[in-house]
Amino acid sequence: MAGITRTAEAVWEGTGKEGSGTLTTPSGVLPGTPYSFSRRFENAPGTNPEELIAAAHAGCFAMALSFGLSKEGFKPKRLHAKAAVTIEPKDGGFAITSSALTLHAEVPGIEREKFATIVEGAKSGCPVSKVLNATVTLEWTLA
Repeated sequence: MAGITRTAEAVWEGTGKEGSGTLTTPSGVLPGTPYSFSRRFENAPGTNPEELIAAAHAGCFAMALSFGLSKEGFKPKRLHAKAAVTIEPKDGGFAITSSALTLHAEVPGIEREKFATIVEGAKSGCPVSKVLNATVTLEWTLA
């Protein structure tokens, strides 16, 4: 399989704190979606880069886990993954310092030890985990 490139656009107008911007993706999922300082650092309604990274990480991890389970002969019923991405002041600026994954999984017929091995492989093997220069943690439950 050849490499795949995905794109997104950001347009920013104004200063860092008072300005605002839009995020657009060719898929139409983000059709000029607004973002700003207040959406990023003050919890104003709207999205921000860290929220989008969290969504990407949770989605990537769940898909990687599904593939890993299927490869080992297990059919997951439901994988509910969440990611909490933390941004903190660092070195005179800001840095994403962690992404904490949580998972509630329903996988019929799997033993805890086998699941633990597969889930750790998905955490470290997910392409978004690989791109993050941050600590990636994981807590999981198996129903």
